[in-house]
Amino acid sequence: MNERFSADVLDGAAGLTARPGRAEAAAAALTAELPTTETEEWRYSPISEPDFVELLDGLQPALTAPSTDAVARVREASDAVLGRFESIAATVLVVDGFVVDIDVAPGWAAKGLSVEVEENRWINELPVEPTKFDYLHQAFSPGPLVIRSIGQVAVTEPVVVLTHHDRPSTLSCPHLVVEVAEAGELTVIEFQSSAPEAGVQLPITELTANNASRLRYTVVQENGDDHIQIGRQLSSAGGQAALTSGVAAFGGRYLRLRTDSRLVGRGATASLAAAYYGDDQQVHDFRTFQHHEARDTKSDLLFKGTQDDSSGSIYTGLIHIHPDGAGTNAFQTNRNIKLSDDAWAWSVPNLEIENNEVHCSHASTVSPVDDDQRFYLHARGVPPTAADRLIVAGFYDEVLSRIPSEAARGRVRELINTKLDRRSRNQPAEG
Repeated sequence: MNERFSADVLDGAAGLTARPGRAEAAAAALTAELPTTETEEWRYSPISEPDFVELLDGLQPALTAPSTDAVARVREASDAVLGRFESIAATVLVVDGFVVDIDVAPGWAAKGLSVEVEENRWINELPVEPTKFDYLHQAFSPGPLVIRSIGQVAVTEPVVVLTHHDRPSTLSCPHLVVEVAEAGELTVIEFQSSAPEAGVQLPITELTANNASRLRYTVVQENGDDHIQIGRQLSSAGGQAALTSGVAAFGGRYLRLRTDSRLVGRGATASLAAAYYGDDQQVHDFRTFQHHEARDTKSDLLFKGTQDDSSGSIYTGLIHIHPDGAGTNAFQTNRNIKLSDDAWAWSVPNLEIENNEVHCSHASTVSPVDDDQRFYLHARGVPPTAADRLIVAGFYDEVLSRIPSEAARGRVRELINTKLDRRSRNQPAEG
């Protein structure tokens, strides 16, 4: 990246507060090298490809809030999404990393739902070895959107966040923080989108479920074909808390998401799910870490993906049972269907166990459509293309059942069908 990301540009950045540490993060980002595929964590990613590097070199940061016209255009497009919900506790519009509109239903505000921007807040915990992208986020994020339930309130209607990247050749850094108070309950559904032109987004999401609380978060990502997204999700669950996190990824040229899930209180549980479908030359890249730091905790991860054309997916997961993690039950499953000979998938589950009183398992498959299922349908008169479509659509049902919103599930089904429709159009006619 270039001098457009130096600390000097922050002096004229009308949209960014002069919080302590911005300039230092910008300086660190400018000198830090891009990750390379020579390291295990970035192996198989397109991060070192010449056109990828060229795109990054041509970027500029989003230093000012979006224009009124851009906000109006995005707001109009969001009406179709919001129309899916029967009721909403709060709606938030984020464009190019800037929170441009917050609308909290009066009843929920009075009960203890808080939605606000905290411009001077940093990410709670940077990685041990921050990357160039982490420094860029620290330097150029306008400040996080913070959603809280205050007191033992059960927010039974969802908070809907609409996050859009609008400006081409621009880097945006949205930051979402969700905190549920002890014995509280909260559901947040985020829809991520972007303009068709190439841009880069570095989102960070922090989820905190305090003792005995219930936190449900789902993100549905349908970015433009040339968009690049490199994100992090950091979550923490206290004693007897239940955290559910779902990701549905369908758009973009390259999506990378690192998930760090920490179970820090006795009896905490975490359910992690993902549905993804790549075609053309898309790459989906997931890195997950299930940290069992307290005893009697449980995590269950299920990631399912489909690869078509020359697309690919990367999954690397680690279940880490810490020394105090006795009584842990931890499960990790990654399933992939290849619809094309040129499609590819790498799946590497791992275990690190530092306590003997645990139950852990991991499973991984990469395969074409199951021949037995295909034969069963063919024998009953279902044509080959229609049979594959039915099998792939049904493949995702287990993941979709974990999404805590019928409106979000419906949109994910539509995105799967859009991919399958595109595949059907590209298939030769059946005789």
